[in-house]
Amino acid sequence: MMESMGKMKPRPRRSFTPEFKAEIVELCQRGDLSVGQVAKDFDLTETAVRQWIRQGEVDAGQRDGLTSIEREELVALRREN
Repeated sequence: MMESMGKMKPRPRRSFTPEFKAEIVELCQRGDLSVGQVAKDFDLTETAVRQWIRQGEVDAGQRDGLTSIEREELVALRREN
């Protein structure tokens, strides 16, 4: 029975501009809509939106972790090696 259901193909990887991500994070932080609703409205995964929110908090100094700039620098250094 499970074999006949077929599996969904994975969605092709998409990329989004920092400006778009910032707008999505702002929408979520306003509190008018839930993270899940914002993700659904913009055809995004809830996991991705939550990660953007976490990264925004790191960049704003509200949470520990690597900032976006530090992440970009780390990626560049790894490519260099």
